[in-house]
Amino acid sequence: MIIEKIWTANAYRNFNYLIVCPETGEALAIDPNDHKKCLEIAKKNQWNITKIFNTHEHWDHIEGNDAVVSQTSAKIIAHRNAKDKIPNIDISVDHGDIIKVGKTVILECLDTPGHTMSHISLLSRTETPALFSGDALFNAGAGNCHFGGDPYALFKTFSMQFTNLPHKTKIYPGHDYFINNLKFTIDREPNNESAKNMLEKHQHDDPIEIATTIEDEMKFNVFFRLQNHEIIDRLKVSFPDLDPNPSPETVFLKLRELRNDW
Repeated sequence: MIIEKIWTANAYRNFNYLIVCPETGEALAIDPNDHKKCLEIAKKNQWNITKIFNTHEHWDHIEGNDAVVSQTSAKIIAHRNAKDKIPNIDISVDHGDIIKVGKTVILECLDTPGHTMSHISLLSRTETPALFSGDALFNAGAGNCHFGGDPYALFKTFSMQFTNLPHKTKIYPGHDYFINNLKFTIDREPNNESAKNMLEKHQHDDPIEIATTIEDEMKFNVFFRLQNHEIIDRLKVSFPDLDPNPSPETVFLKLRELRNDW
């Protein structure tokens, strides 16, 4: 499986992806916001985009669909509940469904609600697993729930799905907010040396070079660190009425609330 990570360099800091079968050259375009770059890279490498996958319905993830379809006749795939939100869906998918690309690429659909309620992430169960997480999970962060989302559902997605993925799973998110997310971690957990080291190491890197795994996220993503005493103690300062022993759900929701204004 070939993973082509495309940095759009737009104001919203989107990543697009081409997932390619090396035997046939068939490709799946994930959230092709920058359709020009996606098409140019496919043409340069003699890849044939046969499918488009939208992780969710927000405009910055679907606006390139029409241009890609017009030049490739690719089929659009999205969550079954997004039929009235994403135009011209050809194939609707749900949790556990499989998407095949060419002869060798097999991607499993994970229903990952929270950022929106029609959000699907893709998991490749290859030797090094890969998670294309859209706007549910970011490097060192979690998606917001401003436009059709639910933070409680996002907590469930983290606690019941992302936490249980193989630790070596590589994360391929829909946006780059890595540096700001690390700064949020350090604000909430000032003694987190992993976050400090990552910030020092990567703060001047090209976003295309950023790569983390689930194992990494457990070390510096506060949304996985819900029982950390330092995080909880600092939440009590921000929320004086917080229960002395808050549940992981409560910690997640309060962290998400703080991150909204960060």
